[in-house]
Amino acid sequence: MANLPPSLNLKAAPYESGSSSPNKERRMQSAEQLVLDLCNPDLRENALLELSKKRELFQDLAPLLWNSFGTTAALLQEIVSIYPVLSPPNLTPAQSNRVCNALALLQCVASHQDTRMLFLNAHIPLYLYPFLNTTSKSRPFEYLRLTSLGVIGALVKVDDTEVISFLLSTEIIPLCLRTMEMGSELSKTVATFIVQKILLDDVGLEYICTTAERFFAVGRVLGNMVAALAEQPSSRLLKHIIRCYLRLSDNPRACDALRSCLPDMLRDATFSSCLRDDVTTRRWLQQLLINVQGPRVAMQAGGGFDHMMVNQLN
Repeated sequence: MANLPPSLNLKAAPYESGSSSPNKERRMQSAEQLVLDLCNPDLRENALLELSKKRELFQDLAPLLWNSFGTTAALLQEIVSIYPVLSPPNLTPAQSNRVCNALALLQCVASHQDTRMLFLNAHIPLYLYPFLNTTSKSRPFEYLRLTSLGVIGALVKVDDTEVISFLLSTEIIPLCLRTMEMGSELSKTVATFIVQKILLDDVGLEYICTTAERFFAVGRVLGNMVAALAEQPSSRLLKHIIRCYLRLSDNPRACDALRSCLPDMLRDATFSSCLRDDVTTRRWLQQLLINVQGPRVAMQAGGGFDHMMVNQLN
């Protein structure tokens, strides 16, 4: 398997600017033909590849995909067709690449403001959950999980309580926690980003903190990730973990619990070198320590950071 799945880009496809009208027309005609090809089993594989590679070049590809007769059904057919090879795990690189291209187009639909809620109301994310429920660490499965997370990440990237409420009505939290425990660094990062965005919504924070079981399930996984990062640092992943902890500390009951279960490695200078050039995350960590321990203790604990940071936050 060559490249990472194209759907990992969580940015919505930009509108074209500065293109001449004939170029736009040719691109639109090309997109329309490729979308039509999706409904032809003999032409679908090439259409999936070309559309996924060039989707940012096609203006309003998402509405075209969603509103074209039979297209969404064809994409879902690609997804469900590989369910049988998930368990026992027999997914080949070619199968993984093909379904990842289909997922890339679904991410395009999930990212677009005109199709996001239609995508959600059709419960399309549920078709991805069997992929997130896999445990094989082989590359085809890892790319499949990663691309599926990219679709969910596109949904939560835009702050919308309705999106969060829908996801919370499903098994998204346990599925993300599973990936955060056993995935690659990149899939862990995307899964943690999704949990972070859920927590940043008031509905999501309340959901996680309503029961001790939910809070400690999230806290246990975050704590294990912190311990692992002490051995193999990743500033990108650590940033999302700290933001999750900081948001949890906004809930009084969760903040009380964090006083005893926040990892010691976040209280001392373990990650000072990892965060040396990340001012934003250093401030988040200092604010977390202030919330949990109080300003004076936080200043003593964060010996590896600028003490002035605490004063700036007060």
